[in-house]
Amino acid sequence: MIKKDKILIVEDEFIVAYDLKIMLTKNGFLVAGIASTTERARQLIEQKKPDWVLLDIILKGTETGIDLAQELHQKRIPFLFISANTNHTTLEAAKATQPYGFLVKPFRERDLFVMLDIARYRYAVERGHIINLAEESPKSDISIEGIVGKSASLMNVLEKVMIVAPTNTSVIIMGESGTGKERIAQAIHQHSARKDKAFVTINCAALPLNLIESELFGHEKGSFTGANQKRIGKFEQANGGTVFLDEIGELPLEAQVKLLRVLQEKEIERIGSENAIKIDVRIIAATNRNLEKEVAERRFRLDLYYRLNVFPIELPALRERKEDIEVLANYFLKKFSNNIGKKMNGISENALQKLRTYHWPGNVRELEHLIERSVLLTSGHEITDISLPNAIQTNEVVNTMSGAINKMEEVERDHILKALKTSNGKVAGVGGAAEILGMPAQTLYAKIKKLGIKISYY
Repeated sequence: MIKKDKILIVEDEFIVAYDLKIMLTKNGFLVAGIASTTERARQLIEQKKPDWVLLDIILKGTETGIDLAQELHQKRIPFLFISANTNHTTLEAAKATQPYGFLVKPFRERDLFVMLDIARYRYAVERGHIINLAEESPKSDISIEGIVGKSASLMNVLEKVMIVAPTNTSVIIMGESGTGKERIAQAIHQHSARKDKAFVTINCAALPLNLIESELFGHEKGSFTGANQKRIGKFEQANGGTVFLDEIGELPLEAQVKLLRVLQEKEIERIGSENAIKIDVRIIAATNRNLEKEVAERRFRLDLYYRLNVFPIELPALRERKEDIEVLANYFLKKFSNNIGKKMNGISENALQKLRTYHWPGNVRELEHLIERSVLLTSGHEITDISLPNAIQTNEVVNTMSGAINKMEEVERDHILKALKTSNGKVAGVGGAAEILGMPAQTLYAKIKKLGIKISYY
C-alpha cells in the first residue's frame, strides 16, 4: 500500500482500535479516524474520503460491519475485515461483500502489513494500475508447450498465466483432480524470471505427519532420533526458484502455522538449529478442495488462505471444455504411439463421439490414461472403439430416479466406490483404483479419508 494512504478504522474495542492507529501511523499511513458504529463510519467516510477501511464485523448498534461492507463495495471503497468471528454463516456473508482480506484477531503487526500489501496488489490489479484482467474476451492465440486446447475457458486460463508469470505474486490454482494444475504451475515458472532456478513440488497429501517439518525446512544432524545426517528441506532446495504446494488443502493445521510463518518472515529454521536462513521463493499452491469451506469448518487457516489467494486461477473441468477433447485425444495418441514405436493414423469418429459424450470425472488425466491403454490394445493403425470401464461408464451426475443433480462430492464419492469395486478394493499398483481413476495413489488415499469411505464399503 502506498504510504500516506488514508485508512478509516471501524472497530468498537477501543484498545484494538488505538493499537491499530499506532501501528498505521508508525508505518507512515494517515488514519482518517476511528468509528465504533456504522453510523459514525458513514459520517467519517463522507467527511474524510478514506482510501481504505479496516472493518470489524461486530460493532456497537444494530448494524454490523457486514452491513457497512455492502455499502463500501457499492461505492468501490476497498476494505479489509479484522475480526475474531469465523462462524461459517458469518464468513459466508462476509465473503459475499468481496473484501480484499480477512485478518483474524489476535494478530501481529507484521500480519497486518502483509495483509495490506496483498490487498494493495489485488486492488491495483483490478484498477488496471499494474495489469488488466478485465478484457471482454480472452486472446485465442496464446500457446504454451504441453498445454493443449483452444476453448475459451482454457484461453482465459492461459492469459492469466502469461499475465502473472513475470511477477513474484503468489498464485493459487484451483480445479478438480486431473485438470492439469501442476502443468499450469510449471508453465508459470517457465515463463518467469526464475525459470533457470529450481521448481520444487511438495505433495502436501503425501507428507508423513511426523516428518512434515523436516521435509519442508530440513534438519541438523542429531536433532532427533534417526537424524544421522543433515537434511536440506524443500524450501531451501528451491531458494531463488519456485515452490509448488500441491494439494495444499491436505496440510494439517499445525503445519499450516509453520508455513504461514515462513511465507511472512521469508526465512526458515532447520530442526535442531537456532539460526534462521533467509529464503527467496515464489509460492504456487494448488487444491481440489473448496478452501473457503475448509476455513469455515476450521480445517484451514483463514490468514493462510488470504496469504495464498492473491492471484487465483481456476481450471475448467474437461466436461466444461469438450471442444478440446478431440485435439487432446489426438495429442495423446501421437505421444504414446511415438513412445512405443507404433504407427497410428488416428481415432475413428465413432470412438471420438464416445469420448465427447462421456462425463470425464477424472478429467484430462483420465483421458490421457484411456488413450494410452487404447494405443496398447489396438491391433490396427486406428482406434476404432473406446472401452470405458463399466464401473466408470455407469457414473452419472444426474440421479435418474429423481432427476436431481448430485453435489460434486457425491459424484466423486460414487465414482471412487465404483473404481474400488472394480479393483476389488486395491488402491495402489497395477489394476488398482488409483490407476483406473488416473491419479496418484496418495491423492486417492487422501480422498478416501476426506469422503469418509470405509473399507467395509468396498
